[in-house]
Amino acid sequence: MKGSHVFLCLLSLSCWLNLIPTAGNKIFHLGPCRVSMSTAEIRSGFTAIKANIQARDPIRTLSILSHPHSLHKVKSSDRCCITHHLFNFYVDKVFKHCKTEDSYVNRKISSIANSFLSVRRKLGQCHEQNKCMCGQESAEKFKQILANYEGLNVTSAAMKSLGELDILLDWMEKA
Repeated sequence: MKGSHVFLCLLSLSCWLNLIPTAGNKIFHLGPCRVSMSTAEIRSGFTAIKANIQARDPIRTLSILSHPHSLHKVKSSDRCCITHHLFNFYVDKVFKHCKTEDSYVNRKISSIANSFLSVRRKLGQCHEQNKCMCGQESAEKFKQILANYEGLNVTSAAMKSLGELDILLDWMEKA
């Protein structure tokens, strides 16, 4: 009898600990999906290379993510969907084309990409469980982001998108 109480207490404690994000992580509520990620770690890596990346952007009048209404006023029910699309976009299109001659910058980009890959897996699980429903509005907003990206050559678009990473992180944290 006493052993079952100890077992129940340990089981409860382990379940409770699994709900707590690891050090430095924040839990983002994206509609019905919850995702833990360390924006501080991503921001730190990005801040270290931001000036270098943005200096490579020859077109400062155009924005990929800040185009009117791209990320503004996204319904809470669409947040998971558009975030899932954006993380796929960054992993599949952006990071693959962000190579520089500076090994330090490349290591920072790789570290950020690995963080995105981890979050993308978590968002993919939500998507597979049908917790991440995509409405028409989120589809239109993502199409606009893709159109902005595809309007530039691949390398310029990738560097511009990486240089706008703080826009994405700010948007996620405000939600």
